[in-house]
Amino acid sequence: MELSKKNKKTAREVIEKGHQADYAKGLKSFDCVLHEWKNKTLSHRDAYMKLYDTVKKYDNQIAKRYDRILGSQYLYILAGQLYDGLITMNDLQNFPEEIIDTIKMLAGDE
Repeated sequence: MELSKKNKKTAREVIEKGHQADYAKGLKSFDCVLHEWKNKTLSHRDAYMKLYDTVKKYDNQIAKRYDRILGSQYLYILAGQLYDGLITMNDLQNFPEEIIDTIKMLAGDE
């Protein structure tokens, strides 16, 4: 489905909101590792290695979704964000119904 310029602009705005939520989700998982270290349930080395692995894995996940975004990928990115709970149906309200239905279908929500 080809998006109009207006819908592409809306998509970029919603994608950015989801992108920020994705970063926050990653930071929370990093904080959990640091919390374990601060509570001395992990040694310094183990905490460092776990934090490094967590950041590396999450960075790969972020890169797969957001690096080199093309307009043809917007609906798939929005569907992935919806599926992951990074955006809500309310965030999609400025799209025409047929685009919302497509995003929901791609997200497995229908």
